[in-house]
Amino acid sequence: MLQRLVHLLPSRVRAALRRVPVFVTVYRWMRRGKLTRARNAFVLLALASFGIGWAATLSQTWFPASLIVLVVLAGGLLLRVRSLVVLYGVVAAVLAFDSWRVGFKHVGPGVIATVAVTGVLALMLSRTREQIGVQGLRGEYMLLELRDRLRRQGELPRLPAGWDSQVVLVQAGGSSFGGDFVVSNLHDGTLEVALVDVSGKGVDAGTRALMLSGAFGGLLGSVQPDRFLPSCNVYLQRQRWDEGFVTAVHVNIDLATGDYVVESAGHPPVVQFDAGSGTWRVGAAKGVVLGVVPDLRCEPESGTLRPGDALLLYTDGLVEAPGRDIDAGIDRLLGEAERLVPQGFRKGARELVHTMAAARDDDCALILIWRT
Repeated sequence: MLQRLVHLLPSRVRAALRRVPVFVTVYRWMRRGKLTRARNAFVLLALASFGIGWAATLSQTWFPASLIVLVVLAGGLLLRVRSLVVLYGVVAAVLAFDSWRVGFKHVGPGVIATVAVTGVLALMLSRTREQIGVQGLRGEYMLLELRDRLRRQGELPRLPAGWDSQVVLVQAGGSSFGGDFVVSNLHDGTLEVALVDVSGKGVDAGTRALMLSGAFGGLLGSVQPDRFLPSCNVYLQRQRWDEGFVTAVHVNIDLATGDYVVESAGHPPVVQFDAGSGTWRVGAAKGVVLGVVPDLRCEPESGTLRPGDALLLYTDGLVEAPGRDIDAGIDRLLGEAERLVPQGFRKGARELVHTMAAARDDDCALILIWRT
């Protein structure tokens, strides 16, 4: 674009510019093939700086010198660190010119301090984006896409007639990312669901959860159900993570008969609702957390869901509290779960999560699968 503007100049003007070494260097730099968009952005921002500086000499009411802060902010979004530093030199020259033309009263310490602080923040922003390898708002768009993918992956597939489900995920601090995630697969009348809890909370655990959700989602349905958790354990062993741990619970349900098998890897026990007796029963499936031992061994539990029965899967964020035993938290969860039955599972599941998580700043997840 800038090359086209140069060619619009009269031939005599272009010839005169070619005799000035500075303009020759700038022109050659603009014509290089790579990073053309970044060079265009730099030149446009430099021209905007000159325009603001010139306009400030005409009217401080409509064009105060502090407007140049917008150029600095735009540079932090669009430019690399090296180009941004050069832009700062242009901005400093423009401020010095304005101070000379309109007086130190209009370009005083307040304006200079504001531009300086904004420049430091913009430099940090540019350096972070350069390390990631993106400029502008593309980094935020990537995070938004990852968030949407994680949410779609956490949705259970549409179940056949006679079955229903509800998934509720609440991340700590209102973040879009957290350490709890769900992966599921429905094939040939068999539903597989895994609820995974990565240690930590909020964004700190979100990066590891994003990576594991893709890996575990690929394993689910690709290996035999009884090999899912051991395969996840082998994957984590290869990662050699030093920080934190991962717990998971895996449920395999035959939707034709209602028979199910639960396997746990250090996860809070699954709870089953028995419609015949109207009571909730805590499961007995046990296992070691993932990634700790090379050979994972689980103690599975099997059962059958009849019409009206339900399975409740949850993470420790719902039942753990500082200074309290987890069994007390599970008892409170079961007490609150009693209200699900008269209200209906679908309506009461989200209310149950918000009630249990109201006093906790932790990631919380709940999966409810029931037979109608």
